Amino acid sequence: MLKKRFSLIALIAVFALIVAACSSDSEETTTTTAAPAEEEMVDTSVLDLAVEAGQFSVLIAAIEAAGLGETLEGEGPFTVLAPTDAAFEAALEALNLTAEELLANPALSDILLYHVLGQAADSSAVAALDGSSVATVQGEEISITVDSGTIFINETAEVVSADLAADNGIVHVINQVLLPPTVAQALGVAAPEETTTTTVAETTTTTEAPAEPTIAEIVVELASGDPAEFTTLLAAVQAADPAVLEALSDPSQELTVFAPTDAAFAAIPEDVLAGILADQELLTNILLYHVAPGVFLAEDVVAAAPIEALPTLLEGETLSIEVVDGSVVINGEATVIQTDVLASNGVIHVIDTVLQP
Repeated sequence: MLKKRFSLIALIAVFALIVAACSSDSEETTTTTAAPAEEEMVDTSVLDLAVEAGQFSVLIAAIEAAGLGETLEGEGPFTVLAPTDAAFEAALEALNLTAEELLANPALSDILLYHVLGQAADSSAVAALDGSSVATVQGEEISITVDSGTIFINETAEVVSADLAADNGIVHVINQVLLPPTVAQALGVAAPEETTTTTVAETTTTTEAPAEPTIAEIVVELASGDPAEFTTLLAAVQAADPAVLEALSDPSQELTVFAPTDAAFAAIPEDVLAGILADQELLTNILLYHVAPGVFLAEDVVAAAPIEALPTLLEGETLSIEVVDGSVVINGEATVIQTDVLASNGVIHVIDTVLQP
């Protein structure tokens, strides 16, 4: 439903994970991965965790084949969705492939990268994205749902072991192999027009992606929720120049919105707030001041902070951003209290104070 776009800082993260069934008399093979010449190594990497888990019998050989060992031993951060041996055995059977054929498949790199997010996200952070779609390092998206406390990827791949923490990221073990939609199409797993997210298990499942809401639609949804939030913001958008609503509703836009809560608006003296809501020009300027062109995700804002002058849609006006005691603060007064509410046309960060141009 929701999707990530681009970030201020290019995320460099790759992952390789492929498992082949091994007979009971197979010899155990270990391989030492050389450290990158210019990248600081970590004591315990996501690769180390995958090896130590004992569920990935030919992991090292597969990583070497993909040439990705050095990266996985690097700083990260990564979130790795790691299929078990049984998951790969089922996938190979469903695809009618041998392990050797899959290792030699040109799509192998895409399959591996589809199991990686370019950030560290523990299970609570992943669960908070229930109903969302998230971009992988490969470029295509996975969907996240939570059912009775269990996290599912692409509807059917279950997170069976979570929060294996490494120095350069987190590993979550899943019980199915994920296939990027384009790869699934190439392998004949599902019809192109039907496939948006795909997993491969003992049977093959395809699902249709739900419609992606715009920023405006998310604000409306939250304003009518229980408990309701953003009711004043919604009323302000509706009272402002129609161009504001049009921008927030346009799926072709790429915007970052700093959205004040109802409590933030309530902190303004009642008579002053009433005057603002009644003055369309002033109200429009205030709302435009809360919107920046481009999609800036929380981790990238933090990485780039301090930002002295982030342009806004209010011509000539900018925002300053800094990190204070671990919190992102806008203009030295508004604290970001919720991040990365993702929409088809951008991202919303919730703030506790109304910004004044």
